[in-house]
Amino acid sequence: MKRLITFCLALALPAAGAHAIIGGQPNEGPLSRQSVMVLSSNGGVCSAVVLAPDVVLTAAHCVTGAAEHRVHFRDEAGEPVLIVPAAKAVHPGYNAKAIETRQRSIDLALIRIPEALPGRFERATLSAAKVPENTFVTVGGYGLAREGDAKSTGTFRSASLTAVEPYGPSRILLWAEGSGSASACQGDSGGPMASGTTVAAITSWAAPAKGRSCGGLTQGILVGPQREWIDRTLKGWNRAALWSGNGF
Repeated sequence: MKRLITFCLALALPAAGAHAIIGGQPNEGPLSRQSVMVLSSNGGVCSAVVLAPDVVLTAAHCVTGAAEHRVHFRDEAGEPVLIVPAAKAVHPGYNAKAIETRQRSIDLALIRIPEALPGRFERATLSAAKVPENTFVTVGGYGLAREGDAKSTGTFRSASLTAVEPYGPSRILLWAEGSGSASACQGDSGGPMASGTTVAAITSWAAPAKGRSCGGLTQGILVGPQREWIDRTLKGWNRAALWSGNGF
């Protein structure tokens, strides 16, 4: 019971190191039906993208470390459901100290759960295509809608940002910025960065705007360059992702 209480409390607590949508709007469209939450026993809150009825893709920093983790959503009655992962795969290129050391890191992880998500959830289609500069990118997640307000987590929100090039020396990153204060912030890590109707990247980090904890540049890990790892991992679980386009 103590563990259950801890995880339920995590719904109301912002987590350092995970990021949420500031300057966005509630979204009940396809992206919301393709997304769930990932909670940590240390109070961490993240988002994740549905790839199969029992598999989600998230940020590696959301599921590493000593904490326990649960996939979370609400049932038809609005009651919280917490599922213990059956398996987890962290990208071998993930570096937990990448931000401090300014080193390359592929901040991705796959989670398999022991039961299928409810039928209202949909599989996301991943994009293997490049995202052109100055095109719109939709960033979504379950994190904070207002900085410092823990009660503003738990609702899927999205905001329209603009893609920025270059993506980095290894072209593994997608950078996007919004007008005004729109950005990812605490709670959105692991959520989708969509180009059109496909998920081009997984949110990993957001830069702070002046005097704030977020509101600056949003960074995601492009899924196209990591297709081999995603497909190989899913094949080991007898699953497959939906893909669109080619370009990496």
